[in-house]
Amino acid sequence: MENKFYYMLAPIENMTDSCFRTICRGADMTFTEKVSLQSLAKKNPFTMNKIKLFDDVPCMIQIIGQREPLLEKFLKDFRPKNGFRGFNLNLGCPDPEVVKAGLGCAMIRRVSKVKRIIDRIKSYGYGANIKMRLGLNQFEKDKKVYLNLIENVDADFFVVHARHGKETYTDKADWSIFSECVKIGKNVIANGDIETKDDIEKLKICRGVMIGRAAVENPLIFAQLKGIEVSSRDQVKTEYEELLKQRNAHPKYAKHIFKHIGEGFIENDEI
Repeated sequence: MENKFYYMLAPIENMTDSCFRTICRGADMTFTEKVSLQSLAKKNPFTMNKIKLFDDVPCMIQIIGQREPLLEKFLKDFRPKNGFRGFNLNLGCPDPEVVKAGLGCAMIRRVSKVKRIIDRIKSYGYGANIKMRLGLNQFEKDKKVYLNLIENVDADFFVVHARHGKETYTDKADWSIFSECVKIGKNVIANGDIETKDDIEKLKICRGVMIGRAAVENPLIFAQLKGIEVSSRDQVKTEYEELLKQRNAHPKYAKHIFKHIGEGFIENDEI
């Protein structure tokens, strides 16, 4: 990673497609919605469209899965284009069905498996990083399984969502864990309840921050946090609507985004 503080857009299902990623001015890195290794290996058309990159906006393809032969099959035929920057392994999804399959945050304790996946991706010359929670539940958080994984896996960086798998967004993110994560000496990106410049100052010990829900409400938040002058909210909204048409985006994306944004992109000079 370059020697700077990174601002990253979190991947959110049914929202952060290529059109939305493009309008997030100031984001240093974006991520696709999660895609399964099984679907990638089969070249499922819907999945391949999800990872299609239309422009040079820096983007990581987020994968979820554990079957290494499927990863190998996909990587053999994969040819990066446009803004591709590497792969992000999802160790954060808390969905019960995902956890039941042993994926998402259920994989945080499987250090050897995760290490092999990351190493395999890197063997192809691609960047590889991890988005993770603090464990599957409070017990795993208390056992500090997240520290064990960070210490023993050679990922380019670790996006640490400061909640465990049983917690929801109504539970306050535990920022106290970031100091111990950073002490390991790896690149740590803070994630969870980050919205303002004051929040950023408190998390400067990390290499950067990842913002999700606050960015959906206000896609200009990255530029505003950096103090970069941006287009008006109406101009950005118009651009987003045009991108949806140009890229033939599924109607669900506009529906979900505008549901959260309401009448227009939020302009807030006090962030």
